[in-house]
Amino acid sequence: MFIIGTGTATPSHRYTQQDCWTALKNSARFQDLNLRSRAILKKVLTGENGIAARHLALDQLDNAFDLTPDALSARFVENAPALAALAAERALAAAKTSPREIDAILISTCTGYLCPGLTSYTSERLGLRPDVLALDLVGQGCGAALPNLQTAQALVVSGNCARVLSICVEVCSAAFYLDDDAGVLISACLFGDGAGAAVLSPTPGAGRRIKWKSSGSLLKPADRYRLRFEQKNGMLRNILTSDVPVLAAQHCATVFADTLARAGAARAQINGWILHPGGRDVLAALREKFQLSNDDVRRSESVLREHGNMSSPSVLFVLQAALAENAPGGLWWMSSFGAGFSCHGALLEVE
Repeated sequence: MFIIGTGTATPSHRYTQQDCWTALKNSARFQDLNLRSRAILKKVLTGENGIAARHLALDQLDNAFDLTPDALSARFVENAPALAALAAERALAAAKTSPREIDAILISTCTGYLCPGLTSYTSERLGLRPDVLALDLVGQGCGAALPNLQTAQALVVSGNCARVLSICVEVCSAAFYLDDDAGVLISACLFGDGAGAAVLSPTPGAGRRIKWKSSGSLLKPADRYRLRFEQKNGMLRNILTSDVPVLAAQHCATVFADTLARAGAARAQINGWILHPGGRDVLAALREKFQLSNDDVRRSESVLREHGNMSSPSVLFVLQAALAENAPGGLWWMSSFGAGFSCHGALLEVE
């Protein structure tokens, strides 16, 4: 399988962390929190946490404090299909592929729910054929991009699909929550909105040759409660614990070693690192575990700085950044991780 085109999209409104702090401290909601919670929010939003700004599906930041189930659901319904379609249009253009050539569309999300799913709305916007295979993948959190692509690979290798459109879209602002839980508060300060897409084919495209060489996954249900969503008062509420960076690094190392062994490749052959920017501490843990250089992680750090953690699309933003700057070819390691606790990786051969 080959990746023949990628595309990304974000909401038009960009807010700095200082913008968020100013709006938050002036809100009535802020006064409902205890002193410890207020101190956490100030520290995260005004300190150095690797994030400068985020794109949010909010016309104004005051809308972020409307935490009713109906308001959050409406935000997802309004923005998720539009973001997914825009990223897909850009990927299709890069792949020089028309919407009518797409045989299957796969969309991953965890920040909202629709039935029929996002594939219905996005297919309509794109003008895909009515006989397109549409698969909605939910509940995989930040790590969803790689399982999505693995599913696309299975469809391509089967010979049943010549062009597959893979999309990840998250409206994290439709899942913001404020209470006196530290993990919930930190999540509200770290996550942004966005979408990423890729077009997959059994043959190379006209652009740079990106071959999906091998992949692997690891699922650790025993660690499920360390990173997940729960439902409270009819709303999604992110649970984030302090040991996530260590877990991510450990599990990523396991998937990396297993996948390279199956592919007959060595660590020294890896020429590029496409890592999900789950947060400053996550990237620091990955850097230490894999003994990476500043250059190895700078694209992930750049995506985190400009967008925050967008959950599942984030790693696709890193991949596109590497392609946009014509990073040196060879073997690239692409990895994502998240709720489950799950970890995924893919070995890409880039020319």
